[in-house]
Amino acid sequence: MLLEILTPERKLYTGEVYGVQLPGIDGSFEILDKHAPLIAALGTGSMKVLKDKNSADNYTISGGFVEVLNNKATVLVEGASVK
Repeated sequence: MLLEILTPERKLYTGEVYGVQLPGIDGSFEILDKHAPLIAALGTGSMKVLKDKNSADNYTISGGFVEVLNNKATVLVEGASVK
């Protein structure tokens, strides 16, 4: 699955990933390969980018949205920092 993480200032990440774990406004959820189309609001918290089954990058995000369509996840966040 292709993942893009965008902030108002820059593109933070683009690449193929196994999945991504996100802090939704009502709790955490995970998006994996071939996920159904989705738009969801994100809260403040930890985002984990699963590059494969054995490695991951962690970010702290402060609100935003995620869109999943055609095996591509686009995460739009107000702010993000690497943990």
